Amino acid sequence: MRPRLRLGIGAAVTLGLVVLSAAVGWGILRGQAAPTESIGLDGSSSASADTGDGSGNGSAVAPPEGLYVHVLGEVTTPGLYIVDPDARLVDALAAAGGTLESADLQAVNLARPLSDGEQIVVPKIGAETPPGAPDGGGGGGAGADGVVNLNTADQTALETLPRIGPALAQRIIDWRDENGRFRSVDDLLAVPGIGEKLLAGMREKVRV
Repeated sequence: MRPRLRLGIGAAVTLGLVVLSAAVGWGILRGQAAPTESIGLDGSSSASADTGDGSGNGSAVAPPEGLYVHVLGEVTTPGLYIVDPDARLVDALAAAGGTLESADLQAVNLARPLSDGEQIVVPKIGAETPPGAPDGGGGGGAGADGVVNLNTADQTALETLPRIGPALAQRIIDWRDENGRFRSVDDLLAVPGIGEKLLAGMREKVRV
């Protein structure tokens, strides 16, 4: 009877260790903070993180880091979303549940980088975007008034600007790809080859 007793105790100890390991693993998983994906207009979040202290009040959770973007138009769930700092426009649309069948995807540049605090509007197929209205960043870049949007313009549109040839147009696009959206027209001064005099000649013909 003694061998059976020792074997029974050993099995119980092994089982206890397995259960303990599983419990610890579950505690670690629960302690991981889930990223906040959307923010309600009242400040509430659609996803919150547990503090891991068992209280469940979440009072010790730090504010989420990332870019705040406002997605509107032909998307499943319009709203304010937090995306990764290196996110692209396609990531913002995915956070909003994707686009509707009525969305004009040719009017947006899915690959462009995002900037904090921007508003993205996905237009409906056949709809015209009023001059100066926020957009998804994928059209040719020139509005109905002939003003070129620095954040959506392709090389052809940029070359319509005074004294902007193929080389400078490509530098503007390269700067945008590397640094994200232009926040003001004065940001053009950061593009190699563009100085105060050149900017003054086209200031009234560009917007952001």
